[in-house]
Amino acid sequence: HHSYTLYFLLVFFVLILPRPAFSINTLSSTESLTISSNRTLVSPGNFFELGFFRTNSRWYLGMWYKKLSVRTYVWVANRDNPVANSVGTLKISGNNLVLLGHSSKSVWSTNLTRRNERSSVVAELLANGNFVMRDSNNNDASRFLWQSFDYPTDTLLPEMKLGYDLKTGLNRFLTAWRSSDDPSSGEISYKLEPRRLPEFYLLKRRVFRLHRSGPWNGIRFSGIPEDQKLSYMIYNFTENSEELAYTFRITNNSIYSILTVSSEGKLERLMWNPSLAMWNVFWFFPVDSQCDTYMMCGPYSYCDVNTSPVCNCIQGFNPSNVQQWDQRSWSDGCIRKTLLSCSGDGFTRMKNMKLPETTMATVDRSIGVKECEKKCLSDCNCTAFANADIRNGGIGCVFWTGRLDDMRNYVADRGQDLYVRLAAADLV
Repeated sequence: HHSYTLYFLLVFFVLILPRPAFSINTLSSTESLTISSNRTLVSPGNFFELGFFRTNSRWYLGMWYKKLSVRTYVWVANRDNPVANSVGTLKISGNNLVLLGHSSKSVWSTNLTRRNERSSVVAELLANGNFVMRDSNNNDASRFLWQSFDYPTDTLLPEMKLGYDLKTGLNRFLTAWRSSDDPSSGEISYKLEPRRLPEFYLLKRRVFRLHRSGPWNGIRFSGIPEDQKLSYMIYNFTENSEELAYTFRITNNSIYSILTVSSEGKLERLMWNPSLAMWNVFWFFPVDSQCDTYMMCGPYSYCDVNTSPVCNCIQGFNPSNVQQWDQRSWSDGCIRKTLLSCSGDGFTRMKNMKLPETTMATVDRSIGVKECEKKCLSDCNCTAFANADIRNGGIGCVFWTGRLDDMRNYVADRGQDLYVRLAAADLV
């Protein structure tokens, strides 16, 4: 009787004791993940899982949420180089992570050239979904040799950065899946263009601009309806000598939210609804096909969904081609009624605006609104100004020289004040 009890206790302990063979979230230089073994890496806290998945009879190495009932892929390593049959191996080789397909041919690799090869490297799936490669004896995040967060697919996770690392020249951007069951690179991408006032663009085939985010105004991008009233979500845009990057954090562990670019051409904020066990579209962009379309109304004109037609000339401007304008072809925009004289000019204040494109803009963060007006008037080429940052009643200035493009106005509480320079005769 006693020996039975001992036997059962022994079996029980063998079953519950952790296996010494490998840690669940790391891959050492002696281990591998294969399609046939079905083994995966699981992040601490069981949030993310990394392994092989199949779609359209092709195999991919990817990452998904471990706990959610709907399989949601947030990163794919070899999106444009699938493994054609079920022979695939992920391993560390020569201080690189490599994915080998049929006949041990490399289909994906971290492509690092490293000098110090004395210490061994490990790959590790972190709690936030970052898959990293590091020296086995160095846990410091700033010393990662490689990280998946630098190579996003179509999804921005909390703590991931979107935008430029100015030290390395790396630009992290999102590219949609080709279709809902094909993870290869689609036509739509969401990318930061670095300028004096950086802006994100929704692009088609990487060149055609579909939509512009508007510049960051200290709280949000002026052309994106991010809801700032969520107590558990913190948005941030970092702008310094090392980086230009947007990121968001969630302070509540039970809430799942991602930013994703869909193959249909939308940027979407998704929130997981646990009671319905599905993703809710919290907001999406572009919202309306007219005023959110890039350069809908041409220069010196703005879009307003509440007017008919939706395109309107700024005060002091007329349609540059009246016949086309009357036929609702607005691409030529508007021209000034009276040329600027450089002295005696003034400003019309346009409220709740999405600021014009900032290609020809300059920024001075050291002055307030009163000085903005003086500084703009003292430069004969200055056509408009606005606050660079709307917090605390407004700080800093953006100045435009030349054309004012891609503007729209919003219902109250969105957008910001834009001051457009006019000749004295048009200030009525």
